[in-house]
Formats: sequence, C-alpha cells, structure tokens
Amino acid sequence: MTAAPANRLHSGTAPTLALYERIKDYIQRKIQDGSWPPGHRLPSEQDLVDEFGTSRMTVNRALRELVEKGRIVRVVGVGSFVAEDKPQSTLLQIANIASEIRQRGHDYRCELQLAERIAVPPDIGAWLDLRPGESVFHIVCLHLENDVPVQLEDRYVNPRMAPGFLGQDFTAMPPSEYLVRNVPCDQIEHVVDAALPSPDQAMRLAMPPSEPCLLLMRRTWNRGSAVTLVRFLHPSSRYRLGCRFPVSGNQHFG
Repeated sequence: MTAAPANRLHSGTAPTLALYERIKDYIQRKIQDGSWPPGHRLPSEQDLVDEFGTSRMTVNRALRELVEKGRIVRVVGVGSFVAEDKPQSTLLQIANIASEIRQRGHDYRCELQLAERIAVPPDIGAWLDLRPGESVFHIVCLHLENDVPVQLEDRYVNPRMAPGFLGQDFTAMPPSEYLVRNVPCDQIEHVVDAALPSPDQAMRLAMPPSEPCLLLMRRTWNRGSAVTLVRFLHPSSRYRLGCRFPVSGNQHFG
C-alpha cells in the first residue's frame, strides 16, 4: 500500500480550498477543538512544510494571516503559539481596567504620558458644554498588561466637576476609578467604532499603523452636567468589547 501524500492527510478539509487555506483551517480546528490550548506551541514552519508537502512561502502566508486574525502569535527566533483569549471589557458600566487585568492574574501598569490644563478646543467644548475661553483638563494615559500596551486613553475632564483631577497619581489609581469614586455619574454614553491609529497612536501602542483598532468613546454626566469625554483606543488583536445583560419579558428584540 502506498502512503497518501502529506497534503491529503487532513481529509476533513474541503478539497477546493487553496493550500494555504487548508493549513489555516487545520490549525484553527486544532485550536477550536481544544487540542491546542492558549500558549501551545505550533509545529515549526519546516514541520508544516513537510506535513503538507508545500513551500515555506505557503506556510508563512497561512501563519501570517492567522496572526492578523489574532488566532496565533509569532515570536522571532522562538516559534508560533496559540494566542491567549482576548480580554473583554463590558459596555454597560465603567470598567476598571486595572482590576480586570489583575483579576486575570496579570501585571497592570499605567503610564501617564500627558497632563495639562488648556483652553478648551471648540469641539471638546461642545461635547462637554464648556464655553469658549474656559479651560479643560486633558490627559493621555497608556495602560499595559504584562508590559504589553492594550489601551490608549485620551481624556478631557470638566474642571468644574472634578477640580482636583490633575493632582492625582494616576499610576496608582487609573483616571476612570478616580472619577467613579469622586464624581459619581448618573448617565453614561458609550459609542464603539473601528478606526486606524495615527502614526503617533500606533507608536504608543507598539503596533503597526495598518492594524485596525477598537475605539470606545465615553461621556458621563452628573445631574445634567457633563463630567468627562474620553476616547479609548484598543488594538483589535489584543482586546474586545462586549456585554451580557438580562432582558425583561416585555422587551422585544430582533
């Protein structure tokens, strides 16, 4: 009996798929069925070349596309590994990113990159109900999980609502936590969008400028007065946003 060619060993894959797609499908099925858990080291490129009877260029394309989808990570000189599940932050409340990261057993760090009191830009003034000529607090923070940037925070705060804001040590207590503790809000608005980072944002987040991001914009109010406007930028391969909530019997969704 003759041995089947290596690239036919995985008969569950549709034969019409291009070979690099078959390799991707094979790896993804191993991840989905739990055979290869997060952190598992994949076969080497050469092993996959031998197994599928193809070129290194084809294997490289399959691995590269899996990296772009966030399914695997590649470490130069070490190998490819199944990616950890992306952390998820809720949309129904103000998340404390420091607590979320620490609850996963990971190290959290906040880098304050900018803190200033400036004349309010017209667009920010409109969002925060500040008049031309008034000032606004502005900070930029980078939040890191195990020293990997996962969130870039660009925040404006109404000085009338939080006069002591700039005097805080945000490396010890993140801005969101400080505001929740000191200026409780009774209204929250969340808007999520997809965005490409600017060159400066990509540099701060240590990511390629071509990689898409999740952009969460939040506004909060206290008794009708605007408190803060903040934009959170997350590399889509490292973070996700979602929520789960109860639905009462008289609500209808389609």
